[in-house]
Parts: sequence; structure tokens; C-alpha cells
Amino acid sequence: MKSILPLNAKFSAELISSPSMKAIIPIGSWWEFEQYRDGKLVDQWAQKNVTTTQGLNSMLDATFHGTTAIGTWYMGLFENNYTPLVTDTYAVPGFTESTAYNESARVVYNEAAAVNKVTTNVANKSTFTMNATKTIYGAFLCGGGSAPTTKGNTAGGGILFAASQFAAAKSVVANDVLLVTCTITLADV
Repeated sequence: MKSILPLNAKFSAELISSPSMKAIIPIGSWWEFEQYRDGKLVDQWAQKNVTTTQGLNSMLDATFHGTTAIGTWYMGLFENNYTPLVTDTYAVPGFTESTAYNESARVVYNEAAAVNKVTTNVANKSTFTMNATKTIYGAFLCGGGSAPTTKGNTAGGGILFAASQFAAAKSVVANDVLLVTCTITLADV
């Protein structure tokens, strides 16, 4: 007795010539500002803005390419109505830096170690004591190069990491104090 077992198998194959896999690591900066006059809080605001291509390249080089990391970063203010661009650099920032504050140099960005994809100077806010009547339009974060502490310096190969234009210009007078917090995150802001 002969038995026939019906078997049927179908196979198919597909060639993917350009497989697509995306991993997105967003980086952003969140800025918080406080303005004090005669020791009293007169205004506070918060916003995000741009991280520059120069800043991102510096971060990637220090992390993956073995370039020496910048040890100290500095905060500064700017006094013209300028919207920061990702293409801005330390040498050509696009804005005019304000030097109308009592501190003798740019203010140190004293950040904490990263926790949960975030580093910030919230525990040590950058403090600017104004010495003139001015209109301030924004703040920036820079470092590296030969003279990153020098107010108004754009020479020496520094890095402009991020900048934030205020939603509305802020009028300051001598002895006003501006506190600036910059939080850098590898998550959506």
C-alpha cells in the first residue's frame, strides 16, 4: 500500500537594498532668566533656542573623536536684536556682545554633572550685575579657545555652543542683576 502525503511549502525572500533605522538623539537648551532691581524680582521668563552646529561638532569631537573637551564654559549677554542661527560661530556670532556688567570677565557656567540626560547650572546661576542702562536681547554659552573669559572676544578659536534670544527685549539699569540658567538636555525640550 502506497501512501501519498501532500506537502506544500512556499518560500519567499525580499531584498532590502536600503534598510532604514533611525535613532534620534535630540539636544536642546532651555534658558531661564530672572531680573532683580533693588533686590526685588521684577521679571522672570524661560524659553528654548538654538544649539549651534559649531557647538554640536565640538561635543561630538570630544565624545567620539578624542578631541580634548572644553573644561570651562562661559555665559555672556548680547545687546542687539538678533535671532541666533545654528550657523553662528564664536568668531562670527551674529550678535553684539554686551560688556555692560560689573563682572570683570564672562561669567562661568558652573554646571552640575549630568543626571537623566540633563546638565544645568540651576544650583549656581550665572550672575550679571549691570553697570549701565541698556536693552538686552539674549544670552549665550561659549568656551574654549585662547581667551574665552574676555568680554567681547571673538578671536582665538573658541566655540559658541548655544544662544537664546529673549521673546521680548529687556531694559536694564545700573545695578540690576540678571540671573541666567541654561539647561542642556539630550531629550526634547
